[in-house]
Amino acid sequence: MSKLVISKNVNGGSKFMRFLMVICISFLILPVQAQKKKMKIPAYLKKGDLVSLVCTARKFTSEDAIPAKELLESWGLRVRLGATIDLDSCQLAGTDAERIADFQQQMDDPEVKAIWCCRGGYGTVRIIDGLDFTAFQKNPKWVIGFSDVTVLHSHLNTLRVASMHAIMPFTVPNAPDAVKESLRQSLFGEQIAYSYESKGYDVVGQAEGELVGGNLSILYSLLGSPSAIDTKDKVLFIEDLDEYLYHLDRMMYNLKRNGYFKSLKGLVVGGMTKMHDNEIPFGQNAVGIIKSIAAEYNIPICFDFPAGHVSDNRTLIFGKRVHLNIAKDLVTLEYKN
Repeated sequence: MSKLVISKNVNGGSKFMRFLMVICISFLILPVQAQKKKMKIPAYLKKGDLVSLVCTARKFTSEDAIPAKELLESWGLRVRLGATIDLDSCQLAGTDAERIADFQQQMDDPEVKAIWCCRGGYGTVRIIDGLDFTAFQKNPKWVIGFSDVTVLHSHLNTLRVASMHAIMPFTVPNAPDAVKESLRQSLFGEQIAYSYESKGYDVVGQAEGELVGGNLSILYSLLGSPSAIDTKDKVLFIEDLDEYLYHLDRMMYNLKRNGYFKSLKGLVVGGMTKMHDNEIPFGQNAVGIIKSIAAEYNIPICFDFPAGHVSDNRTLIFGKRVHLNIAKDLVTLEYKN
């Protein structure tokens, strides 16, 4: 009788072990399946489409929005000013609840084909967890902006929806024609590629992969959150403004420790604008810091790419595959179909 009881327990234990193995395998497979989920590219715009201007961070007035409104209208697009335009809550464009409500309305309105964030600064991270992307994922539309809008770019990438890193209404008045044209071409789905003279400190090589990234400080701040991007087999773009060199070093080391460079295909460095040093020098500039931290991974790296907090801030489409060629004399980045 006791032998029979033992036999039953063994059989039950065997079934339980098989059950545990299935669960463990599922947990291993599901993240891989999620990563292989196809990127959704929102529909490109056509004349007559509606673009909404909203604030997710710092405040912005309807008067300030006039140049951006006129630019869009010159392209044959219609413009809506969101409810957050003209709101004032100290630095921010209204309360968190008001900014959530405005962005949610634009996401859920099927008439709106693109959402252009007016200004960066700080504040987008305060609203990201209050947004419901359920309907948006089924019918995605372009979200446009840079700097603090990296919060949205990163979160959308985890949802497998492409977005545009580009100038904002706040920067339109001082944007060169070529920069504005890069946004128009990107919005209307025209073929676009970038090339510029290589710097003597670039790391030559070629890479191909999905383009991801944005503002380095924001990427750093999102590590460990549901909005943190995965850089495996991708091409990473980074840029930043007004940072101390030691803090740039800290951020890059944090990305390294989180595995961001381990399986990275290539690194595109935009403007590292207005970097500061201490009274006692750090000992390396931005280029030196980035190259030294990435050196062990043997990945191609280009510097001074025309994007970020610089006048020549060309539009980048995050989520699309790119081919990056860094030669001795020329850097080229082109999108793959």
